[in-house]
Amino acid sequence: MCREGCSAAKVYFFCRMRKSATLVPLVLLCALAYAQQSPPSSGPATTLKVDVRLVNVYVTVSDAHGAPVGGLKKENFTLQEDGRDQKIAVFDKESALPLSIALAVDTSLSTRHDLPLELASAKRFAHAILRPIDALSVYGFNEIVHQSVGFTSDLKRIDEGIDHIRLGAATALYDAIYVTSRSLDRRQGRKIIVLITDGGDTVSKVDYKEALRAAEEAEALVYSIIIVPIESSAGRETGGEHALIQLSEDTGGKYYYATSMAQLDDAFRKISDELRTQYLLAYYPSQRTSFSDFRRIQVGIAGVADSAAYRVRHRAGYYTVKSDF
Repeated sequence: MCREGCSAAKVYFFCRMRKSATLVPLVLLCALAYAQQSPPSSGPATTLKVDVRLVNVYVTVSDAHGAPVGGLKKENFTLQEDGRDQKIAVFDKESALPLSIALAVDTSLSTRHDLPLELASAKRFAHAILRPIDALSVYGFNEIVHQSVGFTSDLKRIDEGIDHIRLGAATALYDAIYVTSRSLDRRQGRKIIVLITDGGDTVSKVDYKEALRAAEEAEALVYSIIIVPIESSAGRETGGEHALIQLSEDTGGKYYYATSMAQLDDAFRKISDELRTQYLLAYYPSQRTSFSDFRRIQVGIAGVADSAAYRVRHRAGYYTVKSDF
């Protein structure tokens, strides 16, 4: 018999040498094997590439008072990519989808007086937000980023992980955003980063741009709780605060200031409320007109009374090429 990979010459030679009554079946079998191994050469091959990537956009809508708006329908949203209208292929209310939350706590020396209160508040947040389908991971960051517990819904393990967070010296804030983003890359459902920090960064190996891109590639919403022990402090890191504010807005998250335990708890409560009232809009991108690897997304509200007063938050866009950071 003719084996896989035989050439036309070998088929001819093999079949000529056989003089039995099985000559014709052998010829047919060998020709079939050759046809399966050799593509037709009638012209240059054409490869058809179809972009079937479904783009997820997690949307939070708030009213004029900052309260989350629920009850909206698919027809209440408009969606564009780079200024071109897109058809919403998937619409869902997010309360049913699983959450993956990376909680990262600044443990540098600048936070040492407030750290015990921050950790206690973080525990209350975990107990309030997590359901059996959700998972939370705990990180502490100073000059290094340390994961004290992996993604789990076990509240006892989460409490123990929070208890094991220890003080350090410097602050690697952007490294923390990068590491937590990469940990969320392969998670399913909604992906959230919650940062508790005073906004400073002193020793990160990656910069702001790299941290932001990692969060955008992971489709992670960044919520920043900026701790300000003394608002008028001359040493306050306002540059870092502004960077966190921009990063939160670009990813579709939000930022909060906290100067007391009550405000810290209130920030966590507002994050919980938002995560229960988000929307998912997903679409297959239509033909692209931009050569940039970043596609900008715009979401609007239509057909709703007082919609002009609504604020819509979502990620600014997405990258079509994965970074090599």
